[in-house]
Amino acid sequence: MATGNLSGQPKTETITFGAGCFWCVEAAFQRIKGVTEVESGYMGGTKENPTYKEVCTGETGHAEVVKITYYPDSVSFGELLRVFFTVHDPTTLNRQGNDVGTQYRSAIFYYTDTQKKEAEETIKKLNNSGIYDSPIVTEVTKAGEFYPAEDYHHDYYNNNSDQPYCRIVITPKLRKVEKELKELLRK
Repeated sequence: MATGNLSGQPKTETITFGAGCFWCVEAAFQRIKGVTEVESGYMGGTKENPTYKEVCTGETGHAEVVKITYYPDSVSFGELLRVFFTVHDPTTLNRQGNDVGTQYRSAIFYYTDTQKKEAEETIKKLNNSGIYDSPIVTEVTKAGEFYPAEDYHHDYYNNNSDQPYCRIVITPKLRKVEKELKELLRK
């Protein structure tokens, strides 16, 4: 989805990613140049206005996701895909580390046919490259209704970086992004 205004402001686009715990994904994308907003929430399920507690049961069908608004003139969709595939293991079905269930599935919720095509081509290239020992299981699905997560989930890592889960799970992912994708980081 592209948005802009008549005052000549640069247009923004939106993409929503599911890659395990949204705290991890949010923290990584908040550090990427050209990203203007990262919002944790839920997508891909059947219940309206689900709560975290409901999503955690795995019965609503939702994934924990981050909705990303970005300037494509500053960071391309392809570069965002690089971040996405760096911050999680796209070959594990409904699981990231100790987080298990459909709510932790690997998913790209696209807003345009161009995003869909590029996501599918990227997955095909990665599968053909032999980088992963197993095939990528990331679902590529048209974006549906996005439900924002409860307030305490927003900026979770930035507000709780000393918490054990953050230190043990999120910090190493951020170090990997800093090492492998330093050209995409904010100055």
